[in-house]
Amino acid sequence: MVDLTTTYMGLKLNTPIVASASPLSQRVDTIKQLAEAGVSAVVMYSLFEEQVIQQSLEIDHLLTHGTDSFAEALSYLPDSGRYSVIPDRYVDQLANLKAAAGIPVIGSLNGVSPGGWVRYAKLMQDAGADGVELNIYYIPTDFDLTGTQLEATYVKLVKAVRAEITIPLAVKLSPYFTALPNLARQLQEAGANALVLFNRFYQPDFDLEALEVVPNIRLSTSDELRLPLRAVSLLHGRVPVDLAITSGVHTAHDVLKSMMAGAKVTMLASALLKGDAPSHARDILADLRAWMEEHEYESITQMQGSMSQRHVAEPAAFERANYMKVLGSFRFSDGSATHSSLTMGMLYPFLGTPINDAGAEEE
Repeated sequence: MVDLTTTYMGLKLNTPIVASASPLSQRVDTIKQLAEAGVSAVVMYSLFEEQVIQQSLEIDHLLTHGTDSFAEALSYLPDSGRYSVIPDRYVDQLANLKAAAGIPVIGSLNGVSPGGWVRYAKLMQDAGADGVELNIYYIPTDFDLTGTQLEATYVKLVKAVRAEITIPLAVKLSPYFTALPNLARQLQEAGANALVLFNRFYQPDFDLEALEVVPNIRLSTSDELRLPLRAVSLLHGRVPVDLAITSGVHTAHDVLKSMMAGAKVTMLASALLKGDAPSHARDILADLRAWMEEHEYESITQMQGSMSQRHVAEPAAFERANYMKVLGSFRFSDGSATHSSLTMGMLYPFLGTPINDAGAEEE
């Protein structure tokens, strides 16, 4: 029997399948069924910084509006105990999941700025969370904001959350960083125990009839796996954090690739939202076991990182050399190959090297 156990942020998990932050965690019964199907942990849906701030402002307004008119106005103040603030409901749901599911539950904070709202990380810890995932979702629109300043904000936010909790802390990032390895090291030094790669930005669309900008949510496909797969392959063994792959994990093959890249866990959301979530998780794990038995793998840990950049025979496959190789391998619809001078001509303007057609040979 193959061993599917893995560790993530110090948590021993029965399988490398984790339910990522999604609406699924709003239902206790669903998470119980996922746990029974073999999902080893769950990240709760996100508590947003804006929700905390908005609720706080509304309650403050209700408690103070009109109190400067006359003393008797105090009797009209609402009883704050009657108002169910979103963060309070979130913490209650976390405790419910923890009690019912029997698997580790990781809270999720989604925000962009250090501030008082990060204290909810401590409330998550007090409610029994096994860890906190900080989902930093920021779209820069300020032309005066530099990349260095933005990264410093990320690091400062991680430090602020780490100051509130002692349980493990993961940071979920987008792929849009110029120097991800350096940022990864800064985040680890700031207190992150794991990196989750990558967040998917929901891109708006245009309604051409109404001439409005409208939200557009598209679930991921396995094609999106290659982006986090490459990043994890590059980071594995170079930054002392656990790595999780999210975005594009739908099949057992996706899980296998992620493990070989160096991930400790794979996080699924879209794959579970598309149909019968427990049944799909069960099928993935069955296929995973079957593949490992056929290829004589004894455990998940045996394959973790086996195809990262540090361990493959051709490390350049993850770098610029592979870009040249891919372009050179292009075939037209009639089966003919590209001419090497054309391929290199596409590259030379970037490489700063003159083209020598005389020395070119057809592939």
